[in-house]
Amino acid sequence: MAEYLVLIYEDEAGWEQGGAEAWAQGMKDHMAFGEANGAAIKGGNALQPTGTATSIRSNGTVVTDGPFAETKEALGGYYLIEAPDLDAAIAIAKQVPHRFGGVEVRPVMVFDQS
Repeated sequence: MAEYLVLIYEDEAGWEQGGAEAWAQGMKDHMAFGEANGAAIKGGNALQPTGTATSIRSNGTVVTDGPFAETKEALGGYYLIEAPDLDAAIAIAKQVPHRFGGVEVRPVMVFDQS
């Protein structure tokens, strides 16, 4: 089995405008996703809004407040999943709630330790 990172990108304004109802439904949707795919999920978290980000550039010499890049859709969270192949990982990723954006699936790189 291989590991894949499912990155959840969404427009933060959608969550702000949706208010408590959007948050409640989002939590319900993620709980349902977790229940349906618990065997494949190896980890995951939601991230604080981009306004809390700190970016480090130029080999660690430049530190600034804010995200790496300004974009409409920002990384809002992720799931680490295990699947037999990319097609299976995509099938799982299609189920990840992403009301205000989309998801990206990337294989985790494995380094030979020998």
